[in-house]
Amino acid sequence: MAVNVRDAVEADAETLGSIVDLPADALRNVVHDRTVRLAVDQADAGPNADAEKGENAESVLGFVAFDVRDGTVHVTQLAGDADVAERLLAEPVRFAVNEGFDVAFVVPDSDADAEAAAEAAGFEAVGPGPRFDGDSTTRYRFRPRD
Repeated sequence: MAVNVRDAVEADAETLGSIVDLPADALRNVVHDRTVRLAVDQADAGPNADAEKGENAESVLGFVAFDVRDGTVHVTQLAGDADVAERLLAEPVRFAVNEGFDVAFVVPDSDADAEAAAEAAGFEAVGPGPRFDGDSTTRYRFRPRD
């Protein structure tokens, strides 16, 4: 499978919402307020897929959302299987390396794909994170090599 990564646009909100089981309006706000990158199946995308954005123009395999606060890149959402998620984590990591920032990521302990992706992408577990909806989490950190 050939995976292409592109910027998310407002028209992607419905698809993103269905992936993470949240209302499209919530994801529309994420697209507006953060950097959001999509992994799409390049085999499904025609030469005008970015312009078309229509139903079935491409298959969205996952996405990553991140922002920068206080000199740290924060991954706020990650969705996709372990291989796709690892590919998507390269986006905030690349930005952080270029800017000299660390990357912080809180992973629900129940999300084996995100955990595997974080570890494969060079993140280190640095301790327990906050509880979300009663679920425990682990804090991960990526520190660019000097």
